[in-house]
Amino acid sequence: MNYRSMILLLVVMAAMVFVPLATSCNRDKPQYVIGVSQCSEDIWRDKQNAELRLGAYFHDNVELRFAVAYDSDERQVQQIDSLVATGIHLLIVAPNQVSTISPAIDRAFDKGIPVIVFERKTNSQKYTAYIGADNYEMGQIMGDYVADRMNGTGTVMEVMGLKGSSPAIERHKGFVDALKAHPGIHLLATLQGDWTEESAYQAVKAYDGDFSTVDFVFGQNDRMAMGVRQALIEQRGGQASLPMFCGIDGLAGKNGGIQLVRDSILDATYIYPTRGDQLLQLAMDILDGKPYDKEVRLMSALVTRENANVLLMENEEIVRQSAYIDQLHDMANGYLKKLSNQRLLTLFTIGIVALLLVVLVIIYMYHLQRAKIAEEREQMAHAQLDFYTQVSHQLRTPLTLIEGPLDQLADTPDMRQASDATAQMLAIVRRNTAQLSGLVNQILDAQVGADAKDLVQDEMDAITVMDAGQSDAAGTPSEVTAGTAPADSGEQPRLLIVDDNADIRTYLRTILQGQYQVSEAPDGQKGLEVACEEVPDLIVSDVMMPVMNGLEFCLRVKNDTITSHIPVILLTARALSKHQIEGYESGADAYITKPFSADLLLARISNLLRSRHKLKDIWGSGLSPKEPVVIEEPVVPEPKDTQMPASAPRFSPSELRDNEFIARFKKVVDERLADSDLSVEDIASDMHLSRVQLYRKVKALTGATPVELLRKARLTRGRQLLETTSKNISEVAYEVGFSAPSYFTKCYKDEFGTLPGEGR
Repeated sequence: MNYRSMILLLVVMAAMVFVPLATSCNRDKPQYVIGVSQCSEDIWRDKQNAELRLGAYFHDNVELRFAVAYDSDERQVQQIDSLVATGIHLLIVAPNQVSTISPAIDRAFDKGIPVIVFERKTNSQKYTAYIGADNYEMGQIMGDYVADRMNGTGTVMEVMGLKGSSPAIERHKGFVDALKAHPGIHLLATLQGDWTEESAYQAVKAYDGDFSTVDFVFGQNDRMAMGVRQALIEQRGGQASLPMFCGIDGLAGKNGGIQLVRDSILDATYIYPTRGDQLLQLAMDILDGKPYDKEVRLMSALVTRENANVLLMENEEIVRQSAYIDQLHDMANGYLKKLSNQRLLTLFTIGIVALLLVVLVIIYMYHLQRAKIAEEREQMAHAQLDFYTQVSHQLRTPLTLIEGPLDQLADTPDMRQASDATAQMLAIVRRNTAQLSGLVNQILDAQVGADAKDLVQDEMDAITVMDAGQSDAAGTPSEVTAGTAPADSGEQPRLLIVDDNADIRTYLRTILQGQYQVSEAPDGQKGLEVACEEVPDLIVSDVMMPVMNGLEFCLRVKNDTITSHIPVILLTARALSKHQIEGYESGADAYITKPFSADLLLARISNLLRSRHKLKDIWGSGLSPKEPVVIEEPVVPEPKDTQMPASAPRFSPSELRDNEFIARFKKVVDERLADSDLSVEDIASDMHLSRVQLYRKVKALTGATPVELLRKARLTRGRQLLETTSKNISEVAYEVGFSAPSYFTKCYKDEFGTLPGEGR
């Protein structure tokens, strides 16, 4: 190879290395750049910015650029113009004041950049969408609350936020309008602040009036309420004679409004929702050309000492789960950086090796590396799915235990007769619980033990199956000595609850125990033991359990002859379609995700229990007492290699096992039909079952007890012999297992309505 050829080869190899590298870098460029202009910096906006970043985790094509004006109109105007100049695709802005920021917003809008105004308004109409809470309503609600707490009389002081800002104007108007309905309330003064604690503190210091008569202080945010409180403590020399204080924001972190209410420092606060995730989703809908609302109102709620602790607990759980998501995001970024570094190193290595090896070796190494990266990505996807499955279980289970009891509590006679205040508090808790549930669902959907209680001894163990051929009043000899089951009249269906969470089991028992006999088990292994021992009418099982999970438990229930007929409802937090498919493939009859409605569960149980009557109809349990009940040979499908007609009946695996069970029962009865000493225990022993298991399985499938079916089989066989042979009544009676012809005649009359001889 000459010199020129070597140079040409080096150029070709360099192009093979750096062109893909440049292409890879271009792919990392975000599709959308969103500018966020905050009017100020405080803990409320820090929380909102964190939510915006969290929302961006689920959109890998988005870059957020933040700017903070620190309450300066001029700085915010410059920042908006600067963001527009950098080439942003959408602008999110919280205006400092109503009018001063409007020209900058108009300039951005006129350049074709969508504009979302949030939290505060301007006098400009050039915006794409507005999202925020109703500040007038907040002020009005706080005014009504203050008047209620003061019983309609007293003196109030208000501290307003930044002059000229829309929240300050609207909250003041709502507060004053509310007080107008209470002439006994006197608004002593309205001081001017700028949303900071220091501004409220200085406003009190500068006021030359007398604060000694003030009974209640309303700060337009929690920080200003605390500023007034500090100033009054200094004026009055302590906290003993302080008035009550309330504010707005209701942050849940350390020294936030909710904690201050819980600690009785503030009397009340009002949650001013940040909802950065919803704000980002609105931005993405606009950029992606999806439908959106131009005016979006955020829900908010009053916080008092009655609900502050619950809200703090809920927030702690959300913060903990958000930390998990942040950790997962950091891990994912780390993996992606490693992959990027590996790709870079590999590309350079390929370039060096390409100078020494043939093109075929380079292609081989490239494809080998691609396969490795694909495998690592697949492993990462599985890890993410497993993580979110665990998160779903840990969140949805306690949400079930909150929402379900709340719904039941709201429907009790005591709550229907409760005071308006109590009902309002319950409504607040339910509304915030629903909001938490919705937030959990949004987070999760964005990404693809104590032993069981001793069982109550079965009542069948205490009842001796009476002689099926018990003599009549004249002392007729018995037909058979066996056990008899209690009558169905009034007997409640048996349900088995299998869940490792004791609170879930207690809640389900509370829902079900009025209509059903309920047993419990803490895991699939214990549940299988109870199911085989008690043979319940229906099973409700969790999926994620120790020892044996719900899928394996359901599969083993459906594959066991004793329990194959029992309907199984899987009640779980695993809500993905993949999980539901796994549940149904394991043999489940229903799949209900947490949190669930108690009415839905009860309706599903009722429908499944009714559907079990289908098999009873197949085996003749629905016939009238005067009609014969004959155990027919069950339908067995043809072998797989045999062509079956399109109209042939189709059976599920559990129905096939039930058919096989009935066939076995019929075979045992037919083989020993002439044995007058045949008992239910004998039949159960031949079928390798206990007497109780045989009784409940047969009763569940046919609607009749083993004793009844045995008697019907003997009588039906006797009628057949009388009609087709010349044997006399005594011969027929002994041949079908009756020890006395007179008793055979009596039973024959009761069953068919005629005497044995009349059939001939």
